[in-house]
Amino acid sequence: MQIRSFIIAYALVLAILLFADRRPGSAQQDRYSHVVDLTDGPSTTPSHPRAPESSTRIIAPGTLIPGTWAAGQIPPERLVAPLVVMDLGTTTPDKLQISLDDIEAWEAHHGMIAQGSVIAIRRAGKLPVSPAPNPSIPSAPFPVARDAAEFLIEARCAIGFAIETPVDLTSDRTLGEQLALHGSYVVEGTARLTSLPATGSLVIVAPEKNKKPGPAPVRILAMVR
Repeated sequence: MQIRSFIIAYALVLAILLFADRRPGSAQQDRYSHVVDLTDGPSTTPSHPRAPESSTRIIAPGTLIPGTWAAGQIPPERLVAPLVVMDLGTTTPDKLQISLDDIEAWEAHHGMIAQGSVIAIRRAGKLPVSPAPNPSIPSAPFPVARDAAEFLIEARCAIGFAIETPVDLTSDRTLGEQLALHGSYVVEGTARLTSLPATGSLVIVAPEKNKKPGPAPVRILAMVR
């Protein structure tokens, strides 16, 4: 499969980064201690070729505005980035979206969001996640308010968002257009975000290399310091 060769390429990138990380003289704080697979569900292996399909998919700009990047056309340099993790609903369990005030509070505590980051949004508590996309299950609203998302992609140059639930971006066409026009993507159905620190990780996103429209299967890994 095309995605297998693409994942192998990213595995090589991962190996190179880990090798470089272990060179004599590298600073201790610059080393990554372990890798967390944020892909939901089991992966297909030679011994289990028919493993259940993962619910982790990438919504590329081309899904939102035809003619922009499809999943397989996203430049490689936009698929490896700093990872920033924000919590949703820690103080207000029924909170649905990150606001500008939440971003201001996060930066006051953790420092300014690194330019060109992928922003992961995790919810308090355990979320039930379908093993595969199901049209009968309504999608959740995008977990970042429109003005907050626009701030992240314009002022902080966020290149992507990683969220735990399926999302319907067609319900807010203005937000979808802003994401697409800035070349930002959304990875839905991610898992194990609770095991990540707020800052200091590096994310590697490996979508299937094709030009088909619509959400595409994706593998997403986090290298954690």
